[in-house]
Amino acid sequence: MNTPPFDLLKADFRKPAQEVVCKELHSCCGGEKKKFDFLLWVSLSVMVLAAAVSALDPAVPPWLLRFSTTCYHLLAKSWWAILGGILSMAILSQMPKQLVGMLLGRPVTWSGIIRATATGLLLDLCNHGILLVAMGLYKRGASLGQTLAFLIASPWNSLSMTLLLSALIGWHWMLIFVILSAIVGILTGYLVECLTKRGILPRNPHSLPQIFPLNTHIAASTGENTPLVLWKKFIQQIQPSPKNIYRLVKIGISDSRMVLRWILFGFVMTAAVKAFVPISWVQSGFAATISGLFLTLLVTSVLEVCTEGSSPLAADIFHTAKAPGNAFVFLMAGAATDYTEVMALKQTTKKWICALILPILTLPQITTLGWLLNR
Repeated sequence: MNTPPFDLLKADFRKPAQEVVCKELHSCCGGEKKKFDFLLWVSLSVMVLAAAVSALDPAVPPWLLRFSTTCYHLLAKSWWAILGGILSMAILSQMPKQLVGMLLGRPVTWSGIIRATATGLLLDLCNHGILLVAMGLYKRGASLGQTLAFLIASPWNSLSMTLLLSALIGWHWMLIFVILSAIVGILTGYLVECLTKRGILPRNPHSLPQIFPLNTHIAASTGENTPLVLWKKFIQQIQPSPKNIYRLVKIGISDSRMVLRWILFGFVMTAAVKAFVPISWVQSGFAATISGLFLTLLVTSVLEVCTEGSSPLAADIFHTAKAPGNAFVFLMAGAATDYTEVMALKQTTKKWICALILPILTLPQITTLGWLLNR
């Protein structure tokens, strides 16, 4: 790359952020001829057709009715989160990377990981919407450790789902689950930062050079934009004008395609499991035992369950099987081992190790905590 890093930062507002990243850092959306996305369009077609079957013709074989009903409910429950994720990705694409770095803090520090985890806990989107936001944060300069901490802590910890979970299992257990999930996110993020610092994991190519001054006085003395100026420019980029709305919609759809393809594929796989695997058989295996714990881990890794579905299912495991540890694993392992998130990480980072490090580091923590909660 011939462009000096500092000049690349100055170009952040001369060209759209997506264009700068694509051309200078060789991202996945750069300059290549677009090809037909088989997985995206086939998964979308199956979902839409199946949902239509559920609405138009209920007199179908039972397995097809279960498949189509599941597709319909997944779309009905998660459309708002997916749209919210697309909008968030569009907005994040316009945020200067300097501001992202200022908000999330410095990488390879406890402060940066805790900030990313806290942001994930507070953001009110389900796991499908949060996945889009997490990938957008990575593209805007968040380190891999911060991205994983954000992703692990957020899926079921949105405010609405936290309140729902507290009503289902009680405030006491809800607070325990939230605290433990935050601990897993922080520890995982920090371990990833340490591995990155040692060169075992690759650095985010979109990361900012450390030379950019975020301090207002230092920035002013060096002739650079102050944080206040950057915020004003960012607001101008996203203000609701017809031109900006059209541009943001276009960017959001383009940036979210590679994640949407795996979300829709995950929906199809979930519907297939529910169509052919007896629910009673699955529920009977969620006992507070080692085998029940690992069966829970297996099922939640295969199923693509949105937060609206995961919280009630986890509460059912909690009460029916009397297994709080299994309920915690059911909630957490979806973010730690789900193939949708693993493949999205691989697509975004272009490295298998960056995707596989998520289950490698989190599974031991989650299963150990689940076992202790069952005890």
